[in-house]
Amino acid sequence: MAGAKNSEDMSAMREENGVGERGVRGEEETSTAEAHSTLRDAERKNQRWKNGWRQSKWLAALDFALVAGIFIADQHHLIFFSKTPYLLALGWISLWVRGMKWSDVGLTRGQSWTRTLPLGIAWGLALELFQLYATQPLLTRLTGKGPDLTDFLALRGNLTYCLVALALVWTLAAFGEELVWRGYLMNRVAGLFHNATPNDSLPNHAMKHRSRVAWAVSLIVVNVAFGFAHSYQGWTGIIEEGLAGAFLGGMYLATGRNLAVPIVAHGVSDTLDVVLMFFGKMPGA
Repeated sequence: MAGAKNSEDMSAMREENGVGERGVRGEEETSTAEAHSTLRDAERKNQRWKNGWRQSKWLAALDFALVAGIFIADQHHLIFFSKTPYLLALGWISLWVRGMKWSDVGLTRGQSWTRTLPLGIAWGLALELFQLYATQPLLTRLTGKGPDLTDFLALRGNLTYCLVALALVWTLAAFGEELVWRGYLMNRVAGLFHNATPNDSLPNHAMKHRSRVAWAVSLIVVNVAFGFAHSYQGWTGIIEEGLAGAFLGGMYLATGRNLAVPIVAHGVSDTLDVVLMFFGKMPGA
């Protein structure tokens, strides 16, 4: 009987120890889960804080102030050669500060060039024809002057200048300007208007409408500025280039914000301009 009682006591003690161990493990698991939850909350708060200042109006205002500063410096002949490299550097810094890359605004490596290249060439030809046979004659009639292209007179009959100009067309103009105006600035302005009054409770159709309005505003504002960036061509050139910029911007949006298409189109159109200037066939040059 005594042996049986001792055995029962030992069993009871083991059960109590087991319950105690399970309780300790349960408390440790609860404590660990709470720690993980606290860490996740802290990470979410930190991410919200980062997203908050990255999308802040003050940061956007600084961007636009610096862009305006580059324009003003150019008007006072303080910019060497072209505004584009300065604007491109500013765009790269702005994207980096906001945790973004050029791929986030449409410059990607995985292009389907069998589709992108023909599309860009076709739209580039369409843009050039539209300028030569529609906007330029109409604007010349309205303003009494054609675009002032005297800066390009040296291209006429000069093969060396022509080849240099073609190199600049594809690097500074097509690639550089599309990254700056359609990639950096159009996204910057659209983001500012789209995030002006964020509200996650809005229905999808309202969010889509707000997004469309933001891009429409961006398309107009940025490409008006693009027109004025060509002020050396006079009022006809300003309006014509503004319309061309809007055409390229519409192309960018229509292709799902694929920068490769307007880059090719811009390059094709400007290449034709250079060739026409070389042969003395470009109106105004």
